[in-house]
Amino acid sequence: MRLKITLLKEPKHQELVSCVGWTTAEELYSCSDDHQIVKWNLLSSETTQIVKLPDDIYPIDFHWFPKSLGVKKQTQAESFVLTSSDGKFHLISKLGRVEKSIEAHCGAVLAGRWNYEGTALVTVGEDGQIKIWSKTGMLRSTLAQQGTPVYSVAWGPDSEKVLYTAGKQLIIKPLQPNAKVLQWKAHDGIILKVDWNSVNDLILSAGEDCKYKVWDSYGRPLYNSQPHEHPITSVAWAPDGELFAVGSFHTLRLCDKTGWSYALEKPNTGSIFNIAWSIDGTQIAGACGNGHVVFAHVVEQHWEWKNFQVTLTKRRAMQVRNVLNDAVDLLEFRDRVIKASLNYAHLVVSTSLQCYVFSTKNWNTPIIFDLKEGTVSLILQAERHFLLVDGSSIYLYSYEGRFISSPKFPGMRTDILNAQTVSLSNDTIAIRDKADEKIIFLFEASTGKPLGDGKFLSHKNEILEIALDQKGLTNDRKIAFIDKNRDLCITSVKRFGKEEQIIKLGTMVHTLAWNDTCNILCGLQDTRFIVWYYPNTVYVDRDILPKTLYERDASEFSKNPHIVSFVGNQVTIRRADGSLVHISISPYPAILHEYVSSSKWEDAVRLCRFVKEQTMWACLAAMAVANRDMTTAEIAYAAIGEIDKVQYINSIKSLPSKESKMAHILLFSGNIQEAEIVLLQAGLVYQAIQININLYNWERNWTYRIYHSVDIIGSLDKDCIFVVYFNIVFCPLN
Repeated sequence: MRLKITLLKEPKHQELVSCVGWTTAEELYSCSDDHQIVKWNLLSSETTQIVKLPDDIYPIDFHWFPKSLGVKKQTQAESFVLTSSDGKFHLISKLGRVEKSIEAHCGAVLAGRWNYEGTALVTVGEDGQIKIWSKTGMLRSTLAQQGTPVYSVAWGPDSEKVLYTAGKQLIIKPLQPNAKVLQWKAHDGIILKVDWNSVNDLILSAGEDCKYKVWDSYGRPLYNSQPHEHPITSVAWAPDGELFAVGSFHTLRLCDKTGWSYALEKPNTGSIFNIAWSIDGTQIAGACGNGHVVFAHVVEQHWEWKNFQVTLTKRRAMQVRNVLNDAVDLLEFRDRVIKASLNYAHLVVSTSLQCYVFSTKNWNTPIIFDLKEGTVSLILQAERHFLLVDGSSIYLYSYEGRFISSPKFPGMRTDILNAQTVSLSNDTIAIRDKADEKIIFLFEASTGKPLGDGKFLSHKNEILEIALDQKGLTNDRKIAFIDKNRDLCITSVKRFGKEEQIIKLGTMVHTLAWNDTCNILCGLQDTRFIVWYYPNTVYVDRDILPKTLYERDASEFSKNPHIVSFVGNQVTIRRADGSLVHISISPYPAILHEYVSSSKWEDAVRLCRFVKEQTMWACLAAMAVANRDMTTAEIAYAAIGEIDKVQYINSIKSLPSKESKMAHILLFSGNIQEAEIVLLQAGLVYQAIQININLYNWERNWTYRIYHSVDIIGSLDKDCIFVVYFNIVFCPLN
């Protein structure tokens, strides 16, 4: 990935350009010390002077009023706030008319930012004050008073907190009075710029110490750059939070969200004082010290899947290479490419107006359909369909271009969704709620309606990342997630009445991924790379879970690696320095999954005998119990030396009735209540009582059940009555 720089021979401004901002993906406004506000049209390459400001107004910063969320007709911003050196901020219409000028600070107003809803404006100035204003320019509060100038400010993702600079310090202050303020030393020099992304919740900072840094919202450092030759004068996140740009003297850098650099350009611009990303995240504009406005287009993005490699060569062209036969196909589009995804033998490309769906078997005739509205910010693929997310809605389409569903929930904000908070499988859509990060909403893919009884999944801690497994039946669908404590948990998505159990699989897990062809889960756990060959073991026999794992040392991946994909038997991991590392795991567990899903138990046993690995036998044992094949389970447990379980399976096989066998199989898996229900429904009351006695479950009120059921009392034999009497005498009712 790199930046394609565009710079005019002669600057359009006579003085330093202080700030730039996009209205649409093809229209930009720039402000300069020559008092001019100029509109740039990138399609026609024309520039127009919008307004000539009074000579005593030197613009410093400006920010477009956000377009209303969910309003389909409003496709671009209609007004902006301009801060200036005279201590005022000015509300100006798109046509250049100054609607209102407000005295705000003593000294220059150094920055101004609308919140995401457009309901409040924050300004900071040389007087060290941070003020909150209404959208009409009425002062609501003075949030803080610093002893030094505040050079930059940013809103938190929920518009409830404000991040601002204070010399070498960064401060996060909530709007609520008496709330805890977070403050930390971030740089060795004065901090000049900050930005806080609403999608990934990460913070950027840049300062006179010639460094840029990445922080999480708790002030913990995630990346610290090497010192540059000159102070870093600007930083800005891309809208989707995957990239950010850094500006300095004759320097423009494109970086990944984890901090490492994709590209470094050296345009003849002087210092770049302000950077703005276009709404679709494909272009950058920079306000330059020599009067220029520099434009940079993000090109040469890569997508890989199996033997196919797709590269964005131009704004409207892609190259597809098949590495097996070195065949090359060129894909051309009518409009600019915004997002793309390559998976499950399909390439999905969204442009500014249309969506193209290519099959890897045929690159010549794509399925094309018009996008309903907005700019696509996220594409997710499953085997049968794919998901598009734009600024107002979520859409599910088949690979034939047929619209399937559009899930919705109260308070949904699609502008902050990313691949970590949305997951897609063949039958389920999972979305983590931003308002309450402990909640996951689950939807049927085919209808867009809430799954099961409509209840959402709730966890005790905030959830950071979610992932649905991709194979198997809907009733067996599982979701894995990582919470705030870095615990990896798994649970079922089907929720009818009873609260599904959430089981912890591991601790200190930083990233995870499901396999695309079978339900194998991998993750990076502290300094170990771990593969759970059969995660469902936790529901069947948790004792043998450690025997179903594959582990290897992950220290070679350095700090904060990320799993990019898990396709076939190959895991792709991106290290902290941006390099990709490929790990191959054993292909045999995937073959075992395939045999079991087809009920080929003899083939599964034969495979395990051929491989001769304890991991395979342990997986087969858990799979056999889950599918009620106790003969295969007996063979597998014997192979891993679980003699006591072999004996118990033999005792189950000798039971006289089908219901008794089913109940004891459930009991074997730890499902005591389900086993009891099966026995009671079959009228086997004595066995149900005996199970609880064997488990020393004395608090179970069997006497209550018996004395309040005439049918059961009539069916009791003398042995059962003795057991009831025993419970009454020795375990009386509370």
